[in-house]
Amino acid sequence: MRRTRITNGTFKPAIARVKGARRHGQQMIELLRSNDLVLLSYVRALLAAEGIKGVGLDEYMSMVDGNIGAIPQRIMVDEADAQRAQSMLRDAGIGHVLKK
Repeated sequence: MRRTRITNGTFKPAIARVKGARRHGQQMIELLRSNDLVLLSYVRALLAAEGIKGVGLDEYMSMVDGNIGAIPQRIMVDEADAQRAQSMLRDAGIGHVLKK
């Protein structure tokens, strides 16, 4: 675990920052979780077309698990964009993949 030095000489675990996450108290919401690479690519393209920032998590875990797909990838969106993103996926006919 990476650690950062605090000014008084103590150490504290570093907090991972997600690119695109706003720093005004809003959170990232999990939009979907899947092992289907084609579906994930399609959802990212839909999000980009609507101007919604989507962040992929666990993308490189397949290297760790030997490319067997045991760990699904997640797509996260900002809390403020979550309703719009979910509605867009339902309109595209893939609402069944949304995290419940």
